[in-house]
Amino acid sequence: MSSTTQKKRYDGFDSRMRFLAFGLLVALGILTARLWHFQVVQGAKYADVAEQQRLMNERLQSPRGVIYGRDESIVLADNRAANDLVLTPALCRDADQVVDQLDELIAIDPEKLRQDIATAERHNTPYEQIIVKRDITRTELKRVEEMSFALQGVYTVARPQRRYYYNETAGQIIGWMNEIDRDEWLALRPRYHMGDMIGRSGLEMMYEEVLKGDDGAMIVSRYNGSVPQLKTDARGIPYVEMDSKGRSLEVEKRIEPVAGGSIYTTLDVGLQQKSEQLLKGVVGAIVILDADTGEILTMASSPGYDPSVFVTNSPNRVRLVQAALDEKTKPTVSRAYQFQYPPGSVFKVLLAIAALEEGVITENTTYGCSGLFHLPGVKRPWRCWRLKYGGHGGVNVVDALAYSCDVFFYNVGRDLGPEKIKEWSSRLGLGVKTGIDLPQEVTGLIPDPEWKKQQQLAAGKTESWDLKWYPGETVNMSIGQGAVATTPLQSAVLMAAVLNGGRRVTPHLNLDLGSRVTEPFISEETLLIVQAGMRKCVERDRPAPTGTGKEAKIDGLDVLGKTGTAQVAGLHHVKHYDNEDDIPYELRDHALFVAGVTDRLPRLAVSIIIEHGLHGSSAAAPVARELFEYFYQNRGPGPLYAQSQRPLSIARRESGE
Repeated sequence: MSSTTQKKRYDGFDSRMRFLAFGLLVALGILTARLWHFQVVQGAKYADVAEQQRLMNERLQSPRGVIYGRDESIVLADNRAANDLVLTPALCRDADQVVDQLDELIAIDPEKLRQDIATAERHNTPYEQIIVKRDITRTELKRVEEMSFALQGVYTVARPQRRYYYNETAGQIIGWMNEIDRDEWLALRPRYHMGDMIGRSGLEMMYEEVLKGDDGAMIVSRYNGSVPQLKTDARGIPYVEMDSKGRSLEVEKRIEPVAGGSIYTTLDVGLQQKSEQLLKGVVGAIVILDADTGEILTMASSPGYDPSVFVTNSPNRVRLVQAALDEKTKPTVSRAYQFQYPPGSVFKVLLAIAALEEGVITENTTYGCSGLFHLPGVKRPWRCWRLKYGGHGGVNVVDALAYSCDVFFYNVGRDLGPEKIKEWSSRLGLGVKTGIDLPQEVTGLIPDPEWKKQQQLAAGKTESWDLKWYPGETVNMSIGQGAVATTPLQSAVLMAAVLNGGRRVTPHLNLDLGSRVTEPFISEETLLIVQAGMRKCVERDRPAPTGTGKEAKIDGLDVLGKTGTAQVAGLHHVKHYDNEDDIPYELRDHALFVAGVTDRLPRLAVSIIIEHGLHGSSAAAPVARELFEYFYQNRGPGPLYAQSQRPLSIARRESGE
């Protein structure tokens, strides 16, 4: 047979083979080029990615700075070791299942945790730790460890837990903390992480940058699909030995955290506790300054709260936090510098200084008080508190301060005028911020014609009679009523100027700030006259009438004082009550008292307010006496104060009272 019977290849076979070979060569070239690109051009990058997947970065949270009293023997706030249960979404194989198991084991809020996981995924932060539960107990920790094989991405992190040693003592001063929210975290990262605590008030907020330390890190090698098991040794130091499958791990690198800076405060904790004890059962505030330096020795406010309720994991935590944040009683808000009140007759101290310095009155200027004061053209007279006794008769400035004669200061205020009253108020620290190193201080208010005009225009009132400042408004202003509003801290600054030779202090809590005091701007003659009136206010060994502050008198101490009663409701609301004890609590006047001691170091400038206490003479003056007795007689100021070499104030002058 011929060879023609052999099967022939179909036409085009060779061309197709060549095309296929070319295609394979092209593909091989592309593959080779990509391999070269990944391994040579971007080799370092992908090596880093591979290394990052091999390594796990465990954050070591830095301890917050310590808050001390006046020295290291008094610790107001520090830290203890605590364990937080955290979850890393990227390491969870089945997040929903893990959440359900955690809820069964330790009773968490599953919906909130699911929302946090979703938020992390939405913001592309799957490796950010999410707090499942803070400060878990040993029992809860054991339950989680026993089920660690099924809880991928869940582990404990040791961290410093804020600790407050004195419970409610100085709570509003120290301040409270809670977790940063998502928006804050986005603005503050990388220094802050989700779940971090941040100061919300007081020193914790004011000195956040100082107290917040720098986190460290522990870089741990791990196997694919495993979770390093973070534990804590007896000293609270985190370490890693093995993963969730029992395989040994190594710590590649450790960067120790840097603790936050510490703060030494000016507080006298014993005096603070005594002040808070005296406020038990009432609503009010007590401020005590070192009159020469502006150091805040005490700043008590009632009701108070315990800052630890915001950071500890207790069965009653929710209820306690709600009570601390109550909108009606406002325990977290300090009535010493975040509330403002009519200063009442305490304002007469300022008026006396201003009038003497401006030459409106002299020591011998006398006004007659029949119990009523009249302005020309005004039918309604202004009353003196001593109206039912026929008034005070003829009084000078010393007697007017001692007996708190309203009519005397109605005359003084009228002659001085609102502009001068406002000017001297600002100079002496009333109606302006004191500069205290705490956040959210309120300003208070000293009205004047321009202020009234702007208020009326803002309210849409444009008639001339609406915009006009009337003499009667100055009369009300002269005894600390009307629109006048100050804080107890501002009144303490005023009292300090009376004691220290006419200098304005800047109150402060951080000892490192040091004394910030102006040059004297009140004459010695004026201060002698005002001190004489305030000394006579507390004298009791005299023929009637005695001073309104006699309940503050202490034998052996040169005590100065001035009572105040700040009207809360108009007379038409309370005049039908025969007995003032029958007046409803919310309609009762506030009781105020400012006081100081001139012949001891340190010289204490004291400001007290008892809300709805009726009279400064009966409700507030006895509190000042107890504070002076405690500090100067029963306990003594102590070695930290004994080191002071500050000079005493201007010499006492009897002045013929």
